[in-house]
Amino acid sequence: MQAIWQQPELILHSMRLYRSFQHWTGKPLIETKGADEEIARSLFEASFILVSHGMEADPILNYGNLAALDLWQMDWAQFTSTPSRHTAEPVAREERERLLRQAQTHGYISNYNGIRISSTRKRFEIKSAIVWNVLDEEDRKCGQAATFSEWNYI
Repeated sequence: MQAIWQQPELILHSMRLYRSFQHWTGKPLIETKGADEEIARSLFEASFILVSHGMEADPILNYGNLAALDLWQMDWAQFTSTPSRHTAEPVAREERERLLRQAQTHGYISNYNGIRISSTRKRFEIKSAIVWNVLDEEDRKCGQAATFSEWNYI
């Protein structure tokens, strides 16, 4: 059976995440000079959280690496059918929307802290998150992504 990250559409999406992060921040998301497949595998197996959603009116999560799936306590199918707003409690959604609008306007934001919730209602605080616009191969916006390495259960 093919691993999730080995699917051609996910290799393409992984490269969009990787290139867009570099475009906005001027820094690499990971240190690697490997082929697209190696970058996709490295992102999927990374110890940091990496998530993204699409451009729907109510954006749906379209990527979560293994660390993200574990943190939100979901499998791939559940994660990628979840509206991204459901990663935050209803009381935190307005702040989340403000953050996403700010990232949309400026291309990216860094040092975001906020409260999120897993599928089993476990609450956690994310710290120093970076949120950026994901660009396709023609530099058109096709979603937003976030990464962070620090979180605490509360």
